[in-house]
Amino acid sequence: MRRRDPRRLVVKRVQLPARVRLVEEPVAEHRAGETVTSRQSALVTLPRRELERVWSPEYLERLARTYWRFLTRVSRGLLKVLYTETGREVVLLRRPFTLLRFRVPEYELGRDGGAVTWRIERGLLVAPSGRGSGHLRIAVERQGRDDDGAEEVTLKVTAEVTNFYPMLAGWGWWARIGRVIYSGTQLRLHVIVTNAFLRSLGRLDLAPSAVGSLRAPPAEAVSPRGRE
Repeated sequence: MRRRDPRRLVVKRVQLPARVRLVEEPVAEHRAGETVTSRQSALVTLPRRELERVWSPEYLERLARTYWRFLTRVSRGLLKVLYTETGREVVLLRRPFTLLRFRVPEYELGRDGGAVTWRIERGLLVAPSGRGSGHLRIAVERQGRDDDGAEEVTLKVTAEVTNFYPMLAGWGWWARIGRVIYSGTQLRLHVIVTNAFLRSLGRLDLAPSAVGSLRAPPAEAVSPRGRE
């Protein structure tokens, strides 16, 4: 019998540019007749030089784009994100199967962090009473002091859905049954996918922005003869 090479039995561990640790947050809950709030967070620790490379408004926009790219990839292409002048649409394969329609993103920028918010307009997953309510938000917050001289820096990345009215949870007499179905299916899947997205940030592979609204303008061209 041929002996197996023991080196093939060793699983190589890929060293990622950043370390990710999920943070325990209050369990997402939904009660009959009420909205849903779900929040997942992670601490991302990376070399200071890497942070300096990505710590700009443009990379906040790229983080947002990375979320949509991850959603498409994890669904094996079943979910697609369509960009329009008035917002974003998450569709199942194609229109008219629009699961969620968001308004254009709103960005908040600060010295120690930033956030991008998509307000939920409507969609097949949104109850009629919840149209125009709720939002999806991704926030980044720098932890610790900026001048502590440490070689590594930690960021807290939080993804949350607030004030969401799920269609699946229903209303009236169906609400008691609907909330059980929703909690065990759509809500649970959302938490799993969001945590997987946060873990994927360890690669520091941020997708190029599809719009580039926060991209820094190119440096002013200089004439070969000098400025005129």
